[in-house]
Amino acid sequence: MTIYDFAIVGAGIAGASLAAELGEGGARVLMLEAEDQPGYHATGRSAAFWEECYGGPELVPLTLASGDYLRENGFLTQRGALYIGRERDAPALDAFMERFGPTGATIHRIAREPLRELIPGLREGWTGAVWEPACADIDVASLHAHYLARAKAAQAVLECRARLGEAARREGVWSLACSDGRVFAAKVLINSAGAWADEVAGMAGAGPLGIQPLRRTVVQLRTDPAPRPDQPLVLDISGRFYFKPEAGRLWLSPHDEEPSVPCDAAPEELAVAEAIDRLEQVVDWNIAAVERRWAGLRSFAPDRLPIYGYDPRVEGFAWFAGQGGYGIQTSPAAARLAAQLLLGRTRDCMTQNLDASLYDPARFG
Repeated sequence: MTIYDFAIVGAGIAGASLAAELGEGGARVLMLEAEDQPGYHATGRSAAFWEECYGGPELVPLTLASGDYLRENGFLTQRGALYIGRERDAPALDAFMERFGPTGATIHRIAREPLRELIPGLREGWTGAVWEPACADIDVASLHAHYLARAKAAQAVLECRARLGEAARREGVWSLACSDGRVFAAKVLINSAGAWADEVAGMAGAGPLGIQPLRRTVVQLRTDPAPRPDQPLVLDISGRFYFKPEAGRLWLSPHDEEPSVPCDAAPEELAVAEAIDRLEQVVDWNIAAVERRWAGLRSFAPDRLPIYGYDPRVEGFAWFAGQGGYGIQTSPAAARLAAQLLLGRTRDCMTQNLDASLYDPARFG
């Protein structure tokens, strides 16, 4: 039996990007994917955008460090983003500027008149915004395929329909039994299982860290008028909605975060109705049809920061999980940093300014 250097549980954007970095670092890598194809869950359901402030100030360095790679490889399409608010939200907009101004993100305060030009049909009452010109759409499918191709070129092995059932470590090697009877072996087991991360940790004997899957709903609308192709991403400063154009349609979310068990997430009608109601309070567009609706699980650690590196309690067990809704936009820098930590390599120009201690599993005690 082949003994791999690293076995990664999960082949979404997290597992694929890490497999590419580890494989190119000279390691023998195995990806165990539970579904028929990689990217079925969070990766394949993302309305992803590269937004410098998304996830909080502690995530801005990872996002900025990933930006050049995403742009240079053609995965970003410029859009811009607006955090909008009513008059009563002025303190929240000011606080946003104070919170993110020192991080290096490019943000500006704008008033109602330029806001109306950026959002045609804006209703009265929306009086100000924070403008983030660098925000861009991410071609998630192409980015995921890119990392899978890099991993394959580096001789990483992908096994689909390989749901991990048992994990046991003997004499420095993990025996990994899948539910279909296949067994694999690896020196290091990496937990990149998304919503199932705590479940995988339990199999390996590492206590769960409290990673909570949260359901996020998205709906595709046909509107009259149709959104302009160059219209920015619009987010409520109070966190009650966001929407953006997509191929002549509007993608809208109520920004919900409903706790869920790990599952094949499905949208709930109440969340769809809430999203539409909140949109109608922002713009005067007519909603002609609800064309699609879907949901995905975004999984967070208790402090809402990602978890990268070796577990302090279980030898040969590592984490690359808890990446919430920002795992795609931070994937280049996150995977590079995690691979350097796991391989014991020095930092490069992409990761040299990142504080790995923020994401260390040992922070949970």
